[in-house]
Amino acid sequence: MKKERGLLVVLSSPSGGGKTTVIKKILEEGHPDYVYSISMTTRPIRPGEVDGKDYLFVTDEEFKKHIQAGDLTEYEKVHGWYYGTPKIKINEWLAQNKVVFLDIDVHGALRIKRQFGERAFLIFLKPPDEQALVDRLLNRSTETKEQIRKRLARVPEEMKMIDKFDAVIINDKLDDAVQQVKKLVQNKMSKN
Repeated sequence: MKKERGLLVVLSSPSGGGKTTVIKKILEEGHPDYVYSISMTTRPIRPGEVDGKDYLFVTDEEFKKHIQAGDLTEYEKVHGWYYGTPKIKINEWLAQNKVVFLDIDVHGALRIKRQFGERAFLIFLKPPDEQALVDRLLNRSTETKEQIRKRLARVPEEMKMIDKFDAVIINDKLDDAVQQVKKLVQNKMSKN
């Protein structure tokens, strides 16, 4: 009997921690077994984002229908918007022994771990300091000052969860963080 080798690699961090950027860099290398789980959200689309590529953008009503139908592996209301992970692709990719990258908040990450156990590997991307988060949020120019304030207010709650993760990487230099994530994934896969 063939051993299941699929893995869910969950990257979590406070807003501006670099989880999306790290995953994009890894996927750009084109590894055939690496895929990205696109989250569903009710937040407005940002300039440059593409529906179905960056997120699945839906209304509150549509999101709630997906909750009722049991279509989501996990979901959370964060910063006033719903975010969730569609279930169907996750199960399909695991059955194909893919390494599935997820970019989700700390609470969603812990739900994934409870559901999938050892098939879920949680990595927390820790910012070098709070000022780095502020700078990153300001530099991406996608949120208002009030939205940035909301995101930063959540940082202490997120940082308290750090010890519940399988690994912690300080995301000070992007290339170093990318290499560390890749190495952790390779090590985990070699043990499966």
